[in-house]
Amino acid sequence: MAQSFSQGTAPRDDAAGADAADDALRPFFHVRLTSHRSLDTRGRAWLVGVFAAVSCAVSIPFFLMGAWPVAGFFGLDVALIWWALRLSARSARAYEEVLVSPIELALAQVNDQGERRDWRFNPFWSRLTRREDEEFGLLHLFVAHRGESVEIARVLGPGEKAEFAEALAKALAKARRGPTFTPN
Repeated sequence: MAQSFSQGTAPRDDAAGADAADDALRPFFHVRLTSHRSLDTRGRAWLVGVFAAVSCAVSIPFFLMGAWPVAGFFGLDVALIWWALRLSARSARAYEEVLVSPIELALAQVNDQGERRDWRFNPFWSRLTRREDEEFGLLHLFVAHRGESVEIARVLGPGEKAEFAEALAKALAKARRGPTFTPN
């Protein structure tokens, strides 16, 4: 699984003088969703290098027989594989963040070019909407709030999306109960 959906706490700054009300309103669910990539930079370079070596070895006999355009097409294949892996690596920079506190559900979607879109909803009025397929499972997950609907967890597969939806539903239920104040 590419993500962890445990309900951890968001980073805290424990400055002196923080009161109980501030602690009760801190986010208690914070998840950053990124797409899974099986190859890192080194793995991509290795794959392109092996593919280039095999293409070169296969194209040499064609070149020696006088069919030199075949070697060019093998080189084009290597260039296209490199370009496709580079685009895939660039798209891996996109992510989504979901943050839940007793007073706010914050969503952020950042594309691969760094353009950010933010939404802030009241968790009491926010609902999760699902589009499921009998064969494949949960395909689309939306947060609906006052007529607005935002698709979330687009980078996850159906199984991971269902697990994330369950964790987010629990976080929204906790937010709807409101902050808990403990006496000192």
